[in-house]
Amino acid sequence: MFARFAVMLALFVLISLFKGSFSTLDSEEDFHPVVAQDVHGENYLLWMWSNRLYIYSAAALLLGLFFFLGRRKIINAKDSGSKIQQAAKNNNSPEKDDDVYVSGVKVFYGSQTGTAKGFATELSKDVQTLGFPAEVIDMKDYDPDDRLADECSSKSVCVFLVATYTDGQPTENAEWFCKWLEEASTDFRYGNTFLKGLRYAVFGLGNSVYVGHYNTVGKNVDKWLWMLSAKRIMSRGEGDCNVVKSRNGSVQADFQAWKAKFLSRLKALAKGEKRSCKDEGCCKNRKKHGEEKEQKAVMQENSSEMDLIESSSEEEESVLPDEKASRSVVDVEDLGNIMNNVKKAKVRKEDQVNGQMVKLSKLNGVSKTEGEEERREMITPALREALTKQGYKLIGSHSGVKLCRWTKSMLRGRGGCYKHTFYGIESHRCMETTPSLACANKCVFCWRHHTNPVGTEWRWKMDPAEKILQDGLEKHQLMIRQFRGVPGVKPERYEEGLAVKHCALSLVGEPIMYPEINTFLRLLHSHGISSFLVTNAQFPEEIRNLVPVTQLYVSVDASTKDSLKKIDRPLFKDFWTRFLDSLEALGEKRQRTVYRLTLVKAWNVEEMQAYSELIALGQPDFIEVKGVTYCGESSASSLTMANVPWHQEVVAFVQQLADMLPQYEIACEHEHSNCLLIAHTKFKVNGEWWTWIDYDRFQELVKAHDDSGGQQSFSALDYIAKTPSWALFGANEQGFDPADTRFQRRNKTKDISGC
Repeated sequence: MFARFAVMLALFVLISLFKGSFSTLDSEEDFHPVVAQDVHGENYLLWMWSNRLYIYSAAALLLGLFFFLGRRKIINAKDSGSKIQQAAKNNNSPEKDDDVYVSGVKVFYGSQTGTAKGFATELSKDVQTLGFPAEVIDMKDYDPDDRLADECSSKSVCVFLVATYTDGQPTENAEWFCKWLEEASTDFRYGNTFLKGLRYAVFGLGNSVYVGHYNTVGKNVDKWLWMLSAKRIMSRGEGDCNVVKSRNGSVQADFQAWKAKFLSRLKALAKGEKRSCKDEGCCKNRKKHGEEKEQKAVMQENSSEMDLIESSSEEEESVLPDEKASRSVVDVEDLGNIMNNVKKAKVRKEDQVNGQMVKLSKLNGVSKTEGEEERREMITPALREALTKQGYKLIGSHSGVKLCRWTKSMLRGRGGCYKHTFYGIESHRCMETTPSLACANKCVFCWRHHTNPVGTEWRWKMDPAEKILQDGLEKHQLMIRQFRGVPGVKPERYEEGLAVKHCALSLVGEPIMYPEINTFLRLLHSHGISSFLVTNAQFPEEIRNLVPVTQLYVSVDASTKDSLKKIDRPLFKDFWTRFLDSLEALGEKRQRTVYRLTLVKAWNVEEMQAYSELIALGQPDFIEVKGVTYCGESSASSLTMANVPWHQEVVAFVQQLADMLPQYEIACEHEHSNCLLIAHTKFKVNGEWWTWIDYDRFQELVKAHDDSGGQQSFSALDYIAKTPSWALFGANEQGFDPADTRFQRRNKTKDISGC
């Protein structure tokens, strides 16, 4: 509008000037043609001179208008061009930007017991549900030297689910992958940018009970990938099998929480979204801050407990710019608030008791520790499902009962277990239970395949002893009733089996860990039930504090520190000191004590002299030597049938061991269980063995002990009974009760050879 007005104004001025001048000239042209022509040219020049100001103004106006219109046209052209380029960029950006395009997900797993493998399969299915291709890869089948670098340009996301095994080492299927990754991270031939462009996420599986090795493999894999310039898309996740310290209550719940974050992050990557940041400066500062932390982490790579700090961690994202600024510059007006915060922090620190925060109870103002108020159940839903499938009848939140196969056998008159042969228990009246499913070891021959939890102290919710015994008896009787009317079951033994007379506290776990174990033992004795308690020799003080037990066992699975660590895989760092102290504590007991030796071929059968020294330390009444039982293939153990000794091999071992022990002799044998009994010669009275137990007499003695408040004591020799001849070593029956009928499974394969 302004341009049009300026043009019209300039034309109006020029037309007006020309019109006035030409009218004057026309009047003067009447004199003479030649004269008129000269006068016309002269007048025209005079006119231009006299009106030069107007002419200059009009020319300047037109020139300015020309430049104005030309510049505006150029700007419009640039704007339209940039819009076209921006539109083209938006249309083509998913194909050009590697960081926001996901071609698929590759899930690598390193698993020993199958947990990480299960998580990998589950994650793969969830990724496929989102529409992304997914592949599950066993680390042992993947060559990182040839293939891992290809992932840098494949636009895929690599997920590593790795478990930490014994002594902080990777699982067997992940050993080579981790070894290569560690070496490549420090090998100059690869360079620190070898995996630049690789996008990854790590979730580690471990148990915080192993303080020095918790999730070591996950931390190392995360660190080594970062050192090779791989890009972490989210914080490292950590699953804790220790339900007490697990952030979400179990390793399964930890994985579910991490998986939800990963899937959300994956969808954001596919859409081209990056981490939100309201303040650009804050993002730059955060990135710089994260890089500094990464550098510090690399400097500490040799530390066994190094915990890599991620540059993309949620903790860093939650820090506000004002909070970061306050770390470097403090306003004088804020000093008062800072001092108050310091005082409050000091008070909170002083209120901690044994590492647990003290909270004030609403009831009478009595303080309770956080652990007491918020303790979790030992049995997680996943563990409950696994144990139930194995035939356990779970009691409360940490106990269980299961029917022994020898109980079933004796109900049918097919013979009892070795305890029947050695000590005279009635196997069909024995209840196998435990008040604590948790254990402090992870033995290679564990017949529960490590499905039970582990721990070094009681940190879970606790059920009362009365409830455990009542529910245990009810569930045991319910399992016995299922044999009513079953072909081969003897009616008289069925009726006897409903009345429990013996309790073997050896089902699984470490019964002595249960804080109310003495109460539980007293309840058993008050019901006329004998007690056979087995401990793994890691709790010496608890052994000393035990009330009288019918027979107290200590598992002696190895005789040297190295072999014990290899076989039992204990959680305690001072396991050997605890082991020796437990044997000494056993020697202080006056009631019947037993060493239980489990022979594992090629593992512990050559340590004869060391075994004899341990026996001299604890002076047990009996020594049970049993060949290891192979319970099938397990990813948690490398044990095979080759590690199971023949009965003749066990006999040879026992004979050599007995020759080295001047006060011990071989007393009994149970060939069917591949087990022999070495007894102290004090149980050989007038040339006859008295290894059996007078259970009624024991109940009388323990009642008198309890009634006297512990003043009236008794010893193992006060409730002995004579051992029958068929149970003795060298007898033709080899420990099988002649009152029963031995059942041997027949080979169903037909022999079609010969005539």
